[in-house]
Amino acid sequence: MNFIIVGCGRVGAELSYHLYKSGHQVVVVDVNRQAFNRLHPDFRGRTLEGEGLAENVLERAGIREADGLAAVTNSDALNAVVSHAAREAYNVPVVVARNYDPNLRGVIEAFGLQTVGSTLWGAQRVEELLINPSEKVVYSAGNGEVEIYEIRISDAWDGRLLDELMGPLDECRAVALTRAGRSFLPDANVKLQTGDLLNVSSTFNGIGALTARLSGKMEA
Repeated sequence: MNFIIVGCGRVGAELSYHLYKSGHQVVVVDVNRQAFNRLHPDFRGRTLEGEGLAENVLERAGIREADGLAAVTNSDALNAVVSHAAREAYNVPVVVARNYDPNLRGVIEAFGLQTVGSTLWGAQRVEELLINPSEKVVYSAGNGEVEIYEIRISDAWDGRLLDELMGPLDECRAVALTRAGRSFLPDANVKLQTGDLLNVSSTFNGIGALTARLSGKMEA
């Protein structure tokens, strides 16, 4: 597949190399030639010096044949405009814009674009690790508003119904249960066993409530 990465900062350089290692054709665009020094020595994609918003630069990058574009500069406004142009003017199938400043997230969302807020996501992830260190995040959707956690069932819940654990929780849903190495979709009446691995889809508030329930701090 053909990808264009606009912005060769730390995120852009890392993303470009990962895509290249996966066998894709990658063109990295940055207004500053020195930025390309951040690329891994083994990177063999194309580099293109120029303003990512300039039509002639995007054309030279091959935007008409691009399967995807990521705008990951340190300017949220530039990321929004470049991404909007890629989607609306060039019909690039997949476009992602980086959000650096959480206060400007609305600028990107106003264009209806897929966005990744590294600052917001990172802060929330650190908060989760500080407050809920026993839960393992296995998947994060959007910017971390909903995540899938892996929970190990303790002795205290052995033989009790899943509905007893999950029923009262509004922002938490059971999506899979693994027992003796085999996973299945659990129903409300399944009996939990010590050592079961329960995957739940949850908001940050939901996982906090589940943690409290598992620890006995919330009435069962």
